[in-house]
Amino acid sequence: MRYNIAVIKGDGIGPEIVGEALNVLTAVGKKYGHEFVFKEAFAGGGAYDRFGTPLPEETLAVCRSSDALLFGAVGGPKWDSVPFDMRPEAALLGLRKELSLFANIRPAVIYPALKSACPLKDEIIGEGLDIVILRELTGDIYFGERGRTQKDGEDAGYDMMLYKRSEIERIGRVAFSLAMKRGKRLCSVDKANVLETSRFWRETMRGLALNYPEVSYSDMYVDNASMQLVMNPRQFDVIVTGNMFGDILSDEASMITGSIGMLPSSSMGEGTFGMYEPIHGSAPDLAGKGIANPVATILSCAMMLKYSFGLESEARCIENAVSAALEGGFRTRDIAKSGETPCTTREMGEAICKRI
Repeated sequence: MRYNIAVIKGDGIGPEIVGEALNVLTAVGKKYGHEFVFKEAFAGGGAYDRFGTPLPEETLAVCRSSDALLFGAVGGPKWDSVPFDMRPEAALLGLRKELSLFANIRPAVIYPALKSACPLKDEIIGEGLDIVILRELTGDIYFGERGRTQKDGEDAGYDMMLYKRSEIERIGRVAFSLAMKRGKRLCSVDKANVLETSRFWRETMRGLALNYPEVSYSDMYVDNASMQLVMNPRQFDVIVTGNMFGDILSDEASMITGSIGMLPSSSMGEGTFGMYEPIHGSAPDLAGKGIANPVATILSCAMMLKYSFGLESEARCIENAVSAALEGGFRTRDIAKSGETPCTTREMGEAICKRI
């Protein structure tokens, strides 16, 4: 099979970690007889410097003509002073909007070899942790009306949180379908005791739950959910929530696993096209040093094989290779314990490739 993959390396450590991920995909292609064709495009701060915009039309054209998008990371202090709509992060929002990507899937898994890196006690995490947080991507306060105004005679700023019923039902159906393929448990997180948007979210989700009687459905306030993630994370299977709450909770879940450098994500729409990226940022302080952890980007490729291409065996091959490399003692600086010698970005990528 032949698959066309748009590749946006981005800023900071993006080129380094994406480079290792492409090597892993190439190794999988050789093993299973697939051809992965990579076409590079540009977005983020580097694109702004080169084209005067963080998201050129040519980049969107490359993405629309591809089967999936592998994305590195964007941003850095170099672009802090540019206008808001020209900041590197605007490329991410633009890609999600223009490619109709509304469902962000973020798994949080503790690998046995890294169990000691988890900041929680052994009795809390037990034999391990395997949670998926599903974050709605295209609505909520990030895309609502915003501006500056006057309030009580002084300057003020405002951002509007808003969700349409169709947007909630759309992400809800993805959440219930995902839960059906896992442990059949779904927790919807909101702030219905305070926010009208959340009351509407909860009402809509409960109505949708009637269509999925096999799924054990529950609601939880976001402040309680943030506590429960560290007190009793194993109670969760699939969590679904809005854009802002999902942004925060998924980062919290990432640190429970030991390092944000380990966690992949996929952003999906109605079809099979998806954008696959690590959940961490561009880490400009690490760029060019060869010490960044490429595992989250490599595992994002496993998600691509699974969700966009339907290649379950190939996806498991990458996941198993990552696990084997960790069991073999390979650790980048972010996951190395005291006394362990960290490996480089390249060495971690090569260790995984050898185990494909």
